[in-house]
Amino acid sequence: MAVAGRTPLIAGNWKMNLDHLQAVAFVQKLHWTLKDAKHEDGSVEVAVFPPFTDLRTVQTLLDADKIPFALGAQDLSSHDAGAYTGEVSGAFLAKLDNRYVIIGHSERRQYHAEGDDVVAAKVQAALRHGLVPVICVGETSEDLEQFGASAVPVAQLSAALAGVKADAEIVVAYEPVWAIGSGQAATPQQAQDVCATLRAVVAEKLGPDAATKTRVLYGGSVKAANIASFMREPDVDGALVGGASLVVDEFAAIIRYQKHVGV
Repeated sequence: MAVAGRTPLIAGNWKMNLDHLQAVAFVQKLHWTLKDAKHEDGSVEVAVFPPFTDLRTVQTLLDADKIPFALGAQDLSSHDAGAYTGEVSGAFLAKLDNRYVIIGHSERRQYHAEGDDVVAAKVQAALRHGLVPVICVGETSEDLEQFGASAVPVAQLSAALAGVKADAEIVVAYEPVWAIGSGQAATPQQAQDVCATLRAVVAEKLGPDAATKTRVLYGGSVKAANIASFMREPDVDGALVGGASLVVDEFAAIIRYQKHVGV
């Protein structure tokens, strides 16, 4: 149930999948599939988040074929330039017409030891370069048992928003770590409860206008069979999709959730 003024956002995080040639084939086929299904482009914002090595190729394709997908990166450096081997600056991403960048994904937190301080610095780096940070927050099964569903995501988001201006555009993505890749999604009510709580954090930190405008996504075992039930919830404004975003027909069906029975 999209709230007026918040265009639903369906974002595909490819993670470490698809080389630049596979990316071309995928994006073209996704575009054709949506056109064949007579998908109304403006009804949902579609964003793809390829690996760094695909970004230039996908940007060129989107531009040349006038494909109405937004482009996003999966990470960025907290630094703008300098002797940081292997890092990618937000300045570089902006030059490639990236609109979004994922920050604080649970896999970055888990495998690269990115704490709240690193996430906050990366949010600032994104905003410096005109990128919209997609700030990921979520709890593990251990966190859920010890603290409940909202405590860890609330603390993570509060830290990430430190120093963010009230008029900054951000996206918040609630991804319960216990649901990612498990096949066991949160229930729509669980997602709604946490997303509503996270919107309240945005209201507290950035003000009520920001909370009204900010899109809060759900991520974690999202698929065509369950997306409509999440999107009926008033505080769920879209989805950050992992594995299902790598399957053209499945991702197209997720994007077209408004056509599903009962929505």
